[in-house]
Amino acid sequence: METRTEITFLGTGTSIGVPVIGCDCAVCTSGDPKNKRLRSSIHVQTPEVSLVVDTGPDFRQQCLREGIRHLDAVLYTHAHSDHIMGFDDLRRFTVHEDEEIAIHATSECLERLHAAFTYVFDGENRYRGYLKTAAHVIRGPFTVGDLEVTPLPVDHGKVETIGFLFSREGERLFAYIPDAKTLREESKQLIAGIDLLILDGLQPETHWSHLSTGEAVDLAEELGVGKTWLTHFSCRVDYRTLEPTLPEMVRLAWDRMRVVV
Repeated sequence: METRTEITFLGTGTSIGVPVIGCDCAVCTSGDPKNKRLRSSIHVQTPEVSLVVDTGPDFRQQCLREGIRHLDAVLYTHAHSDHIMGFDDLRRFTVHEDEEIAIHATSECLERLHAAFTYVFDGENRYRGYLKTAAHVIRGPFTVGDLEVTPLPVDHGKVETIGFLFSREGERLFAYIPDAKTLREESKQLIAGIDLLILDGLQPETHWSHLSTGEAVDLAEELGVGKTWLTHFSCRVDYRTLEPTLPEMVRLAWDRMRVVV
């Protein structure tokens, strides 16, 4: 039976994307496609399920670019605008009156989605072409199709934020943590020794709410991870300059990159 899982990086940029409006730095003016970054998100495709993690402001563009025509579920890491503000574009996945898409988020994130998109949740717009959701509060591990999903609490800024551990039949496939400054001990224990980790690595300089690339490397080594792909970059990350300085098992992801598990 086919068991492959394909991960597509829909975006690897920080909240303002790269290039940044009004910035003339070497990265923002670079012609290197690996320095062009939409807001961070991934698409996960298995034999049974198609899902995305986060729907930022670039979500429509990302779906068109990657040819995503069907989604079963959306998982949200937190309620910052660069992770939720493409929410309404999910309407193209619930065109018919009886179609819904599953939304998995913390209670805080769902409250913010309700506040920003009241018309989706008030029960009055169940018509053809409108977004219709089945909302699920994340309180612990849950399943989406053939995937077992475990929330990973992390510290990032002032909002409740989680990453996700994806497994199948009890076997860990990969973990995705795009926004974090520190991982809580319970989360470290869940992903220690994992084969594949996708992790925040904002920039070489330290930041109050994100892991720097150096901090991300140290964390991956502490956890004994097999392979780490860094994501959520600012324009202080020049792909061709930074990647050669990293350990062999830590690499920089880029928009449209695909990883097969």
